Amino acid sequence: MKEKEKSTFRKIEYHKKESFYLIVRGLEVGVVAGLVSVLYRFILKNAESLLLRAADFAKESTLKCVVWFIILALMGLAVTKIVKWEPMSSGSGIPQVNGEIKGNLSQSWWRVILAKLIGGTLSILSGLSLGREGPSIQLGAMAGKGTAKITKADKTTELRMISCGGGAGLAAAFNAPLAGVMFMLEEIHRTIDKSIICMGIVACITADFISKIFFGQDNIFTYETANIPLRYYWLLVILGALLGLLGCGYNIIMSKGQDLFKKLTKIPAWVKMIVVFIISGVVALFIPEITGGGHEMVLLLLKSKPELSVLIFLLAAKFIFSVISFGSGAPGGIFFPLLILGTYIGAIFANIVIPLFNLNENLWQEFVVIAMAGIFASIVRAPLTGIILVFEMTGNLESLLPLATVSLISYAIANLIGVNPIYETLLEKILNSDPKKPEFHNEDEKVLKTYVIPVGSSLRKKKIMDIDWGKHCLVVSVERNDVSITPKGETVLKEGDELVILVSQRRFSKDNERLEKIING
Repeated sequence: MKEKEKSTFRKIEYHKKESFYLIVRGLEVGVVAGLVSVLYRFILKNAESLLLRAADFAKESTLKCVVWFIILALMGLAVTKIVKWEPMSSGSGIPQVNGEIKGNLSQSWWRVILAKLIGGTLSILSGLSLGREGPSIQLGAMAGKGTAKITKADKTTELRMISCGGGAGLAAAFNAPLAGVMFMLEEIHRTIDKSIICMGIVACITADFISKIFFGQDNIFTYETANIPLRYYWLLVILGALLGLLGCGYNIIMSKGQDLFKKLTKIPAWVKMIVVFIISGVVALFIPEITGGGHEMVLLLLKSKPELSVLIFLLAAKFIFSVISFGSGAPGGIFFPLLILGTYIGAIFANIVIPLFNLNENLWQEFVVIAMAGIFASIVRAPLTGIILVFEMTGNLESLLPLATVSLISYAIANLIGVNPIYETLLEKILNSDPKKPEFHNEDEKVLKTYVIPVGSSLRKKKIMDIDWGKHCLVVSVERNDVSITPKGETVLKEGDELVILVSQRRFSKDNERLEKIING
């Protein structure tokens, strides 16, 4: 009896120490990732203001306009050099983080942070239709990796800190800690790992707190709530289906836009980038609302409630300009711009159905906000993140039911059509371009990876000894109903079991991919 008591005591002490260790690591990641993301947000906020002043300056005379375009050309050339120096700084940055978590990529954390800060600033200063939120996720992830490297953390902890840093970056960008945690689980790490959850919650809350110190506690969007009558909920079904279709179209066109830029092999990369920056300058002069991430479009939408024709024009212009901007490969994301497209789709939908069915005029803003979550669910294929993100951005819990309804329908339609999620497609393109392979400083070091056996998995009711895990993988623990089971050959697996598997670092990407197929099959 005494031996059992001692054994139980040791386990309790171990879990206490582990929790404390994860909290400390979460604080480290949250502080560093939060500060880096806040710096990026501050610089880009000022860059957007400077852009508008530069456009007004250029309008004053032909000479000033010429000077403005020369500066744009030089910025385009500089961005080309930056992306060539650090290719992983190109685009959003979220696919790069996903690739690193899967073991397919290895990024130089300090080079990416430096290149993203400078390149992203120049891209926004030029007026490209790119957002700061995706890059903030990559910056947060690389801040987490840098912290792990400096503190000499093991590979398992490093991967956790990268995931948590990405979530912290999103939390700091949107003042949305819960969305940061959910995005980390749903999109980056893609598994329910209690260690990740513990570290991630601390990291996201810390980063959000730091962000609020600098930018205040106000919600990004504030609007008057109006309840949609239950007898008109069928309109939400139509809106969800529409957003599912449009989200798939968005993914296809964005992918084709990138392919088109790459096919122009006879034109030097620096020339293509300069042309895009010149186009951006023209757009800034005549349609400044569609430049940058889209914050000006939101203000226009919520304050002046434009007519239907204006909404359609701005939606089309923003989408086309986003395809051109993102296709160029300049540092910058599509996270916030795609949310803006959703708001305008919602506004167009509202302008049609409200007078048609004599609905409350205040429902106009309700449709705008709901569509934001719906388009995110269909494009990114992360519905829970979209629902929580919009809730935290608005601070409005009363819209939760319509948010969930539209998001889940949009998500289901997009899955039914079968078009890949946008970040998955972008990661495939990066891997197909033969990027720098991961470096292994200690090939003998193992990585602990957690997998959850889903409902319907082929592994359920099978014995561990009957499964081909691979000679480089070892099941070290089975967590069932919060109880750790020492795995044996005769141990029968059940749905919902958490498997902790030791994977070789050198073969991590291949073994991880194979294990996911076995477990989810």
